[in-house]
Amino acid sequence: MKVTRSTTAPAPALGAPKTRKAKTTGAQRRAVFLFVAPFGVLFLAFYAVPIIFAVVQSLLTVERKGTFGPPRQVFGGFVQYQQVFQNTEFWESVGRVLLFGAVQVPVMLGLALLFALLLDSPLLRGKKFFRLAFFAPYAVPGVIAAIMWGFLYSPSLSPFDAVTSEVNFLSAELVLWAIANIVTWVYVGYNMLIIYSSLLAIPTEIYEAARLDGASNLQIAWRIKIPLVVPAIILTGVFSIIGTLQLLAEPQTLRSFSSAISSTFTPNLAVYTTASVPNYNLAAAFSVVLALATFVLSFVFLKATQRKVSQ
Repeated sequence: MKVTRSTTAPAPALGAPKTRKAKTTGAQRRAVFLFVAPFGVLFLAFYAVPIIFAVVQSLLTVERKGTFGPPRQVFGGFVQYQQVFQNTEFWESVGRVLLFGAVQVPVMLGLALLFALLLDSPLLRGKKFFRLAFFAPYAVPGVIAAIMWGFLYSPSLSPFDAVTSEVNFLSAELVLWAIANIVTWVYVGYNMLIIYSSLLAIPTEIYEAARLDGASNLQIAWRIKIPLVVPAIILTGVFSIIGTLQLLAEPQTLRSFSSAISSTFTPNLAVYTTASVPNYNLAAAFSVVLALATFVLSFVFLKATQRKVSQ
C-alpha cells in the first residue's frame, strides 16, 4: 500500500493562540527618546549647528557705507569661495600637508602594526611594560609634545647639540619632517592600540591549526594576522588622513622655534590666521572647502581599500 504525503501545511488547531507582533507602547517610545535625547542634543549643539553656521557665514560678505561707516554683513553668494580658490598660499599649504601625509601616515601605521604584532607575539617578554611604553606618548598633549621636541630640535637649547649643530631640524627644508616625527611619536601608540585590539579578537584556534601545519611565527603573522586586521588598518588610515588635514597644534607651537613656519603653513593654520585678522567669512569658506576636501579624500581612500580587499 502506497502512502502519499501531503504537501500542504496542517491547519492550526482550534483555540491555538495566534502570534502577534509586539506593539511599541508609548512608554517604550518615551524611553527610547530619553536615551537618545542626550546624544541628539550634543550632536546638534556641537556638530550640526556649527557646520550650518559656518556654511551660512561663508556665504556672507562685509560691506560699509562710506569710508567710516559701520560694517554690516550681507549675502555675497560665492564671493568668499572665489577668494579661496584664488588664494595660492592656502593651496600650497594643502599640497604641503598632502606630501606630509603621503610619507608620515604609512610610516606611522607601519610602526603601529609592527608594535601591535610584537605585543601579540608569544616570544615577547614584559608585554605590560611595552604596551604602556608604546601608548604613553599619546597621553602627552600635542602642544606639550611640540614644545618638548622644539627644545630638542633647537641648536642652542638641545642637549644633543652635537647633532643639532650639524643638522638644523628647524630649517625650511627639514621642519615639515620634524613635525612629522612629532606626530608619529604621539599617535603611533593610539593606532597600535586599535590594531592590537583587533589582533586580540582573532580566535586562537586559527593559530593552533597553523602551527599544526608547520607554520612559523613569522608566517602566522604575515599570512594570518595581517590579513585579518586589514579593516583595523583601514580605519586607522581614515583617522590619519583626517588628522593630517587638520594639522594645527604642532606647527603653530613650533613657530616660536622656527622662522620657516609661516602663518599659512598648514590649511588649519591658514584658517586660524584668517579668523584672527578678523575675517570670519573668508575663514568659514576656508573651513568648508577643507571639510569637503577631507571628506572626499577619506571617501576615496575608503572605497579604494575596500575594493582592493574584496578582490
